[in-house]
Order: sequence, then structure tokens, then C-alpha cells
Amino acid sequence: MTSIDPTTLKRAAAARALDFVEDGMKLGLGTGSTADLFLELLAERINGGLKVTGTPTSERTATKSRQLNIPLAELDVLGELDLCVDGADEADSDLALIKGGGGALLREKIVAAASQRMIVIADRSKMVETLGRFPLPIEVNQFGLRATEIAIAKAAAELGLSGPITLRMTGGQAFVTDGGHFILDASFGRIPDTRALSNALHAIPGVVEHGLFIGLASAAIIAGGDGIQTVHAARKPGSSTDHDVA
Repeated sequence: MTSIDPTTLKRAAAARALDFVEDGMKLGLGTGSTADLFLELLAERINGGLKVTGTPTSERTATKSRQLNIPLAELDVLGELDLCVDGADEADSDLALIKGGGGALLREKIVAAASQRMIVIADRSKMVETLGRFPLPIEVNQFGLRATEIAIAKAAAELGLSGPITLRMTGGQAFVTDGGHFILDASFGRIPDTRALSNALHAIPGVVEHGLFIGLASAAIIAGGDGIQTVHAARKPGSSTDHDVA
């Protein structure tokens, strides 16, 4: 059986996400290779007359959006967004995600939380039974880096998790996020209880944010060799409406 190029699959998912973009929407624009494809397709629609305004989740996305002539505004100006479209490094069947491979996890999470809906676009390789195959990015303050790393390891150990925690590097220097922070990539392996780990990491003073996105995605558009599948998040207890994205 002939394999399909991953970029082709990502583009197919990005194209399907465009079906849910309506005139006048305020959009959260994600970061990463799949999100870049969405930006390119969105720009074509804008050139054809679609009127939307986006807020980028990174300086990289802002630069690319300007190059494509996508109208932008700050999140503080737009307020609540209608829709956020972003990729993911991993997603499980409940649409818990690991994000941050591109280093923009803090702004990505802020934008996702400010959106009425978040749609994840990805190829099928990103779907996993249990999160953790992809190292978990943890954004940390530069001050007290070693102390924060030790605290993360202790918190993980209390949950039965262990593995290398490495400082992300680029060009021989520590990678610095748009917010001026470092990123520690934690290779814990399978994370059975993502909520417990999320709470434990948030309790560490030096941790700014982490790449576990829980309860934020409304749906995921997953492209594979057998076509495109839309995976919906389970309805939250007590919710009266569902965001139907299929």
C-alpha cells in the first residue's frame, strides 16, 4: 500500500477546518507546520473576499500571517474569539493534547482558552491511546531553573512518572520563548493521569505553563490514508449544548 506524504494529510485536515470559518469571525491562529498550512489556505479565502480577523499564538505565526496579508489584532482588542485552529503534537480519544513542540504553548493555551471553540488539525500519526510518547514541554522561568527541574522530577515521581528532563536548545543556546522563558522537555513516557500531572506542575512556582491541554479542544480533524475523521470531545457534565463540528 502506497503511503501518503504527511504534508498532504496535514493540508487535507487544514482544508476541512476552513469549512467552519465564517465571515466576520475572530480567529485564534495556531503555531506549527500544520497551522502554517491552515494560514496559507485561509489567506486564499481572504483574497477571495472572506472577512476575518486573527490573533496569532506566536511571533512566528504573526510574521507569516502578515506575509500572507491576514488581518491581525491583539487578543486584548478582540476579547473572546469565535474559533481557534491549531495543531497538536499528540491527541488522545478524549482530545486531551500535548502541545508546545514549536515552543508557543503558553500563548497557544491562552488563545485556546479565550475561544468559544478549538479545532485541532493533524495527521493520524498524532493520535495516541495514552499521551506521553511525545516529550511534554514545560515552560519555566529562567530564574531558579535547576530548582524548578528538581521540583518537576519530584512531582512526577510522586505520580509514578520518571524520565529525562532536558533543557530545550537551539543553535547551541537555550531556546527562549516569546515570553522570555525556557522550556524543559520531560520524557516521562505514558501519562495515565494527565489531570493529576497538570495540577502537580501548576503547583510548582517556577513553572509558567505546561503543554497538557485538557478540556480545551472541541473537535479534532484527523487526516489519514483512509480519509478524514472528525473526533469530538465528550460533552462536559452539566453542559446544555454541544459544539458540533462535523
